[in-house]
Amino acid sequence: MRRTEREAAYVEFATARRDRLRRIAYGMCGDWHRADDLVQNALVKLYVAWPRVHRSGTEDAYVRRVLFNAAIDDSRRAVRRERPTEVLPETAGRVGVTVEDRDSLVAALQQLPAQQRATVLLRHWLGLSVAEVAAELGISEGTVKSHTSRGLSALRGALSVVEP
Repeated sequence: MRRTEREAAYVEFATARRDRLRRIAYGMCGDWHRADDLVQNALVKLYVAWPRVHRSGTEDAYVRRVLFNAAIDDSRRAVRRERPTEVLPETAGRVGVTVEDRDSLVAALQQLPAQQRATVLLRHWLGLSVAEVAAELGISEGTVKSHTSRGLSALRGALSVVEP
């Protein structure tokens, strides 16, 4: 495959997946700006590995794994790049989900340890199987099950406290 064909395939892939990756990143970090940064970094790393990853047909799994690893690395930093602001931007939510419900869910997700958050998002947001999550995160299927179970239990507890 020539360079122009490779780049066209990459641009097509990145354009088609960018919004979904952004929503996944938002679920991991709870901030749209950090989500944009995570997606951008993940797509840059994908571009570098594109010939190899495209040949193997694992583009989606590769970019999600890079995204989750970047989110976990970012959460471990002592100094975060958050900047307080007096005026929050207006954002549109999905129909049927109130802003309060979405905010409660995202806040509860942020309270989970990084591995639990990753397994819950991959299993229940993206609908991946236990085996697929284990392969993406490089952990055993039993670990995926235990992290998911603990994460869901913690979410239930956090969300039941929030709701009247």
